[in-house]
Amino acid sequence: MPITPVEALREQFPVFEQVAYLNAGTCGPLAAQALRSGADSALRSAEQGRGKAYFEAMQAAKEDLRDRYAAALGADRSDVALTTATSEGMVRVLAGLGLRPGDEVLTAPDEHPGLLGPLAAARRTLGIEVRTAPLEALADAVDPARTRLVACSHVSWITGRLAPAGLAEVGREIPVLLDGAQGAGAVPIDLGALGCAFYAGAGQKWLCGPVGTGMLWVAPRWRDRLAPIGPTYPNLADPSEGLDARPWPDARAHDTFAQSTQVLRAAAASAAVLEDAGWPDVHARAAAQAAALARGLQDAGRRVVPRDATTIVAWEEADPDAALERLTAAGVVVRALPGTPYLRASVGAWNSSADLDRLLAAL
Repeated sequence: MPITPVEALREQFPVFEQVAYLNAGTCGPLAAQALRSGADSALRSAEQGRGKAYFEAMQAAKEDLRDRYAAALGADRSDVALTTATSEGMVRVLAGLGLRPGDEVLTAPDEHPGLLGPLAAARRTLGIEVRTAPLEALADAVDPARTRLVACSHVSWITGRLAPAGLAEVGREIPVLLDGAQGAGAVPIDLGALGCAFYAGAGQKWLCGPVGTGMLWVAPRWRDRLAPIGPTYPNLADPSEGLDARPWPDARAHDTFAQSTQVLRAAAASAAVLEDAGWPDVHARAAAQAAALARGLQDAGRRVVPRDATTIVAWEEADPDAALERLTAAGVVVRALPGTPYLRASVGAWNSSADLDRLLAAL
């Protein structure tokens, strides 16, 4: 019987020849095709130099990657900027939104440092106020008279819980910035239903690209209210106009300043592997495998942190460092979450039941 594209997906990732890899929440497995694409590009530049042809290839690779990311988000390509990480996208929003002293940003207390760090810096440098409420209570915690931005996870990096549905209604009047580091590529995304103004995501996690890749989606109705931060050559519609040059009128105004052709091509190749497997099937299998692991951990007597139907599974260990050591020695790659008693498995469509069994047996 022929195997399905999702079943064949696992074969694209060399890491599974060695270990049970369950760490896409940090970095996804790299596809062999990504390595070949990046290496081919690097070899050509070494042999032919980096002249006009190189920069034309770089531009083509950027637009290919933009198309791939737009497909993963279900977005129009003109609304997707290329960044180096989820955090860069969030920094661009915080710096470009025109927040003033006394403006309030509402967030959750256990957000990733990739969001909390920039918020703390904005509090110091811009004079904004930062208030926190539990993720599940954020929609009810909004103060229409004070809150100027809600910034939180689409999928919690610790628990796998989803942002509350009520934020879609909030987003009608107040911009919502979603940290999509554990969302983009991992779970189905309906940007219209989410109601957010901005969605920042990672390329190296669930999209399996190299480190140094990511995206920022800007809702069309917020495009004119988000100022580009220090637009340079690639952000300008006509750089030859010098001081009169204007940024692109679309999300290209927020593209990161520089990415190599090798990185761009590798990222596009990994995204293409997932796209070819079919995003609906990739999402469905990942969620099903994560749910299976959660059940297995509960059956093994572990307390699984309450979660939603996502790809993140966290559970308690009396000695998480020792448990992590046992798993690592058994060839199982997961992550310990600092400051908590939790280990976290990030379960993808590429994971097999054998990977899950290997984890449970090592515990």
